[in-house]
Amino acid sequence: MTLFLFVVLASVAGIASYVLLSSWRIRRSALRRLDAAGGRVDSPGDRSAARTGRLRRWLSLAGFRRADAAALFVWTCVAAAAAGVVLDLLYGIAARDALVTMVTNVPGGMGEVLGAILGSGGTILLILVALIPLLVVRAARRRRVREVERDLPLVLELFATMAEAGLGFDAALARIVQSQRGNRPLVLELAGFQRDTLAGVPRLAALRRLAERLDVFAVTSFASAVIHAEQVGASLAETLRHQAESLRERRREQALLSAQAMPVKLVFPLVTCFLPGIFLSTLAPVLYQMIRVSTAVLRGTGR
Repeated sequence: MTLFLFVVLASVAGIASYVLLSSWRIRRSALRRLDAAGGRVDSPGDRSAARTGRLRRWLSLAGFRRADAAALFVWTCVAAAAAGVVLDLLYGIAARDALVTMVTNVPGGMGEVLGAILGSGGTILLILVALIPLLVVRAARRRRVREVERDLPLVLELFATMAEAGLGFDAALARIVQSQRGNRPLVLELAGFQRDTLAGVPRLAALRRLAERLDVFAVTSFASAVIHAEQVGASLAETLRHQAESLRERRREQALLSAQAMPVKLVFPLVTCFLPGIFLSTLAPVLYQMIRVSTAVLRGTGR
């Protein structure tokens, strides 16, 4: 067991060192490319990839955009692994032997299975605790995508209505940012897009940056449609209206698919949680009566 814990700690330390070393190499290569190009980077995507590694990109998509987010995540993973090791040791000292001894007396071969599971309970706790930072970031990314996809159709309809009323793109954007709640991811990114345009960044480049920061299919489609409308001179109001209708239709289809998949998803909790209770309530009295009758018959035969 001590050898296993040593291997786990060494693996975590190796992963942390690899991530930090990779980030340092990416930054050094970015500086070299900047010096070779005379202080210019080819595109916003190249500049973002040069300044950040894959880990920081992943954290940025989940909403963690502090300058030290990658280092904090790595050290959080190390701390979680250390906490898992401590829990493993405490479980092994305090509860493992007692629990294994208690369940090994269960008849029917179930005691051996439960004993094996409880014997490796410390390792299971170690893995679960070590995975907590990854699961938190993954859940934050999913929640961010879900909120963006929920807010985007309404924002596009507001854009289309204001464009049909005669407002320009920038004026409509300012109205939408002021009217919506400021804690929503889409509104925050639109405010960042507004700051980019006010700083002198061309609208098309700012739209590409917006799509890159969110990395959501609906936002990428919206940015591509607006860029195409700007380039060919199409009606911006009609483009935004079509985008909003397409997004609402896609959300409706996803809701129908989720509703159709619900019976299949309910099979597992039904079988594992509901049916055992039914069997116990219906068959337990019958089994009890059979045991009593067989016991009485055996006693009578013995006499």
